[in-house]
Amino acid sequence: MTLLRSNQHAYSKIDKEDPEEVRSRRAQFLIYKVLDRVDSRRKPSFLRIRLCRLKVKIGKRLKKLRKSMLVSVSAARISFYKQAITQLKTWKRFFGPAESNIATLPAFFK
Repeated sequence: MTLLRSNQHAYSKIDKEDPEEVRSRRAQFLIYKVLDRVDSRRKPSFLRIRLCRLKVKIGKRLKKLRKSMLVSVSAARISFYKQAITQLKTWKRFFGPAESNIATLPAFFK
């Protein structure tokens, strides 16, 4: 009697599946997997939140420091250039006797 009902509940083999259906089923599986992973996440610890905030605070301070250093370096460069130009003007007046030297110098020394 068991021989008569042996293949009654067996799986039947599918010849070919539609590729669109396979993609759709795969996408549904991946979506389910991601949602399941999100649901299973534990609540972030208090220490992790504090560390994250500390990193943000340090990052902001470093950014502010870098900007201020850039401003101070550019200000120092400008002041150095001004000093150099005034020195060159002084040397021009000291060494150059008259109008002949003024015509040969570039415009920013005048």
